[in-house]
Amino acid sequence: MSTAAAPGSAQAGTLVLVGCGQMGSAMLRGWLAGGAAERFHVIEPAGAPAALAGAAGVEFHRSADDLPSAPAPDAVVFAVKPQLIDEVLPAYRRWARPGTLFVSIAAGTTIAGIARHLGEAASAGQRRLCDALLAAIGDSTWVEDEALMDAVTAVSGSGPAYVFLLIEALAEAGVRSGLPGDLALNLARATVAGAGELARLSPETPARLRENVTSPGGTTRAALDVLMAPNGLPELLERAVAAATARSRQLAS
Repeated sequence: MSTAAAPGSAQAGTLVLVGCGQMGSAMLRGWLAGGAAERFHVIEPAGAPAALAGAAGVEFHRSADDLPSAPAPDAVVFAVKPQLIDEVLPAYRRWARPGTLFVSIAAGTTIAGIARHLGEAASAGQRRLCDALLAAIGDSTWVEDEALMDAVTAVSGSGPAYVFLLIEALAEAGVRSGLPGDLALNLARATVAGAGELARLSPETPARLRENVTSPGGTTRAALDVLMAPNGLPELLERAVAAATARSRQLAS
């Protein structure tokens, strides 16, 4: 995530969301539930998603040209594909002022890239508004070295896809072992969800949790001997994260 300039308030009066696809819709639902802003203007060329059409306090627009000229928004959040960000940013130069926060969730987008179009980076007071917006949709943390954002994107931004693939592969393996498809998928979903929640809540490290559920000579040990063998899951994930990190850097260039 990258930011540039904002007000001192921890709540937005008017928020503009640019892009309402999967990620944009998820953020908007979180903001609506958490009361993150009084008014929302959403730019989505495809029109309002069915699940959000008619939501109170939300106006949908086909382009930036349709936005009202006043009042200026407290925050503008860009949830568009990285390949489109440079094309999209210039339309919002009219609000490039100290009172407006600009946030991008596009992979590979740097603060310098945003500032080229919209102004300088955020202050401590401006970060509070960003914190409030992100708190409404999940946990967040600040990374002081922007050079690490490519790896952050590879682990966290792309990470859900890795987990979904794990569920998919685990269910398919269950089917190949004789389980009915619906049962295998339900077991895989519940297993990953439960293990993830335990990892989130437990003070133990993931390695310790793994050891706690692995009996010597048991079924879990037999499976882990395969997953942790040379060229197994740890090495595959290392290569996957490296590939995603490299791609994020390419998108920034």
